[in-house]
Amino acid sequence: MINISESAQNHFRKLIEREALPGLGVRLSAVHPGTPRADVRLEFAEPADLAGDEWAVDCEGFTLWLRADSVQYLDGAEIDYEVKATGGQLQIRAPKIKGEAPTDSASLVERVRWVVEHEVNPQLAQHRGHVSVQEVTADGVVVLRFGGGCHGCGMADVTLKQGIETTLMTKVPGVTAVRDATDHETGDAPYIPRDTAA
Repeated sequence: MINISESAQNHFRKLIEREALPGLGVRLSAVHPGTPRADVRLEFAEPADLAGDEWAVDCEGFTLWLRADSVQYLDGAEIDYEVKATGGQLQIRAPKIKGEAPTDSASLVERVRWVVEHEVNPQLAQHRGHVSVQEVTADGVVVLRFGGGCHGCGMADVTLKQGIETTLMTKVPGVTAVRDATDHETGDAPYIPRDTAA
């Protein structure tokens, strides 16, 4: 499940001994799991801090608590502590934390959402924008709602047709068209105002 190197265990043990709090352990959790923003949070935890559904990994001299809702994303994680001349560095590798791309047998909705979250939205974030999937119809039409800098942007139609629709139709078999359900007149911070786009 999780591999904690001997050097990492020694590092945690020293830190915990310094705190001198009975039952103090280390809690590991995934933040924004299954998304491109996924990250790992590692923190000290006393028994009173625990929710009660954590998984316990017994180490020599302390317990590593793994949040239950993070288990699938942290399965196979490796924690290591590398000693260097200038000090030490803790390294956590969690290969599943951003999720796993759905297989071809997954539903059309799952496959569309994966591409939107992992390919489309990271691109739109460069312009302070994002899209959310409002609906995927039975005949493969994806209905999106723009937000952030894309809400009311004068280039939203170009982004939709030349960017998002092309990406989804190329990468997700079964998508037949992409439509915009956004009321762009209500956008209050567009990346490019509609009246200046030409």
